[in-house]
Amino acid sequence: MANAAELTSVSVVFDGAFKALDTVSLSLPEGRITGFIGPSGAGKTTLIRVLVGRQKLTSGSATVLHLPAGSGKLRGRFSYMTQSLSIYPDLTARENLAYFARMLGLSRGAVTTNVNEVLTQVDLMPHANQVVSSLSGGQKQRVSLGVALLGDPEILFLDEPTVGLDPVLREQLWNLFRTLAEKGKTVIVTSHVMDEADRCDDLVLIRGGKVLAHARPRQLCEQTHSKTVEESFIKLVGEKQ
Repeated sequence: MANAAELTSVSVVFDGAFKALDTVSLSLPEGRITGFIGPSGAGKTTLIRVLVGRQKLTSGSATVLHLPAGSGKLRGRFSYMTQSLSIYPDLTARENLAYFARMLGLSRGAVTTNVNEVLTQVDLMPHANQVVSSLSGGQKQRVSLGVALLGDPEILFLDEPTVGLDPVLREQLWNLFRTLAEKGKTVIVTSHVMDEADRCDDLVLIRGGKVLAHARPRQLCEQTHSKTVEESFIKLVGEKQ
């Protein structure tokens, strides 16, 4: 299987002292759901920012779809959903999606079709014409995710996409991520919720800017003689201390 992204000895140091990432090397397979799992401050968001080309490296290299991370040739081939909502509160959900669809260069007809598809995917069609500022936190989160789904990207980088959602919506979104992966999309998700780890095909466990393990959930449990990913994580942290 080909790799969607690769990092080689990547380090990111802030203010000349704090190592947000410490010599991270990873090969991330295409067509799978890869989860960056770890506590807050572990380095997950920095790792995503490196891959989308928004974070300067102190050392090492990163490629996405065999091009240097941040290359202009990658425009439109991946999407990035940040933790902070990147949508306009004074526009409706539909208007937000239509605006970003036009920014991607879609034709008028394609914009309408794609927006309707995405509204259905994130279960927001009943709220399509509601101003975003009047939506609940979970609904706003889904509008933001909808923006990331526009334009049929090859890779989706999703930073904490299920934060603040109720269990039913979380289940729906993970089913959507699975459907996208089955269609050949690469989905890279960050989460600090360990019970979401079992939903991933591949796991990257990260803490303190270091990768503790990179394996499939079942492999990880077998390697650490653990029953759950959370138990594996705790064991690995203990071994590194």
